[in-house]
Amino acid sequence: MTALIEQIELEQTELWSEPARVGDRAINSYGSSLEDFFKEVGNYEELYNQAVKEVLAYQIEQAMKEQGITKVAMAEKMHTSRAALDRLLNPANTSVTLQTLEKAAGILGKKLLITLA
Repeated sequence: MTALIEQIELEQTELWSEPARVGDRAINSYGSSLEDFFKEVGNYEELYNQAVKEVLAYQIEQAMKEQGITKVAMAEKMHTSRAALDRLLNPANTSVTLQTLEKAAGILGKKLLITLA
């Protein structure tokens, strides 16, 4: 049993002794944040936008559920189609306007807050 544990520890050490690689590029990720890693890889903006949209879609959908608002009713209140509402609630669709987000937030009794950081 001790030999097995020593072998596992050795394999783990070997795994972490080399820098992580993306394609043929070595990434020094030890001690850095996930944000730093994505910036180094070069797709930080895309991933950040995707994460923001996923959070917004989730928050809107949760507020709708809490208030008992169906998708059909929400679309009617927003004066839009059900397909447009589906695009708003689709986490993968990042091309949503601020006007649409503000309208959805207002109907749900919420405010859309945007800051520059």
